[in-house]
Amino acid sequence: MTEKKKKSNLNAFVLLLIIMLVAAILTWIVPAGQFERAEDPNTGRMVVVPGTYQTVESTPIGVIQFVTSIYAGFMDAADITFFIIFASTYVFLLNKSGTLTAACGAMLRLVGDRDNLIIPIFMTLFAIGGTTFGMYEETYALIPAFIIIAMTLGYDRIVGGAIVFVGVATGFAAATINPFTIGVAAGVAGVPLTEPKVLIFRIVAFVAFLALVIAYTMAYASKVKKVPTKSIVYGLPQEETKHLKAKDEILNMPFTGRQKIAMVGFAALIVILTWGIITAGWWFQEIASLFLVFFVATGLLLGYGPNELGNLFVESSKETIYGALIVGMARGISVVLTAGGIIDTIVFALGNLVSSLPTALTGIGMLIVQNLINLFIPSGSGQAVVTMPIMAPLADVVGISRQMACVAYQFGDGFSNM
Repeated sequence: MTEKKKKSNLNAFVLLLIIMLVAAILTWIVPAGQFERAEDPNTGRMVVVPGTYQTVESTPIGVIQFVTSIYAGFMDAADITFFIIFASTYVFLLNKSGTLTAACGAMLRLVGDRDNLIIPIFMTLFAIGGTTFGMYEETYALIPAFIIIAMTLGYDRIVGGAIVFVGVATGFAAATINPFTIGVAAGVAGVPLTEPKVLIFRIVAFVAFLALVIAYTMAYASKVKKVPTKSIVYGLPQEETKHLKAKDEILNMPFTGRQKIAMVGFAALIVILTWGIITAGWWFQEIASLFLVFFVATGLLLGYGPNELGNLFVESSKETIYGALIVGMARGISVVLTAGGIIDTIVFALGNLVSSLPTALTGIGMLIVQNLINLFIPSGSGQAVVTMPIMAPLADVVGISRQMACVAYQFGDGFSNM
């Protein structure tokens, strides 16, 4: 059965290359076009001017440009790629040194049989970060740590990844005051971000979605813990298990003073990270540098010398490079669509489709369209400045609230990200 799985799994790079090829073919079929753009006085961003769409000379992607688009995608995603490498090195150190395992033992002694509480507690914390200040990619580096914690507690990799990713992604999708998505959309649409009844609706939606994903994750975790063979990844290679210890062994592990300080540093890093994003406008360069500083400081604290830290950096990079490079490969898709000049054409066609729907279905149509557009414009704020100048006036024409158009954008952008 395992052998069958191995044979049927399509390599992620091959899958993304196929999608890029489809995108390139579309540039030969879909007419190129563009909207005029102007600065929006509410947000200071360049936004689409409704009613200005016009066809332009096609620029279909040829063989040479297709191949170079792969490289261009890697260059365009370099900030995220190297952030993942830098940040993951810090988590790798905590795991390699046994600090995470010892912390798990201390946590198990504290919570006893209620170790499943880590799921709602941390998912809620990550979701709050996503719904308020737009935390998302910054949490990717924490996934390895929670995978190790989850597997130590008897769950699987899916549970560990879900605690971080599903938590933060749900908060980001059901944003209440996220300035990068719903904030930009509201500004472009000319509606207040914190209108009381709309804000209450967004908060209720956030709580409902979060409760749903926590319940689902906990149900899956309980099933896997009772019957490990029911894990989605059962039978697949698990490099993480090589260094895992039995639960009883972990319960008896000492949690040294240096390890305690290291874990306090882990908590401090998250606090500093949150402060930097909210108040100082930090982005990948500053965040990656923060992880690097904590990697060196924690390594020295735990007794590693400079050469050992250098070797750890290389060892961690080997394990991280696959996931990091996937980001660059995926970015090549948007490079192809942009170079082919068909993104505005797709938005224009989908906008016309929504306008042709009955009034009762317009809001749902906007939601579906925003989900589809997110395949072509993965940036949340980028999608807002392209689509909201079209969807907001359309809402006026068909007699629905502009706030409804903003909600359709927010859910469409956020949930299709997952």
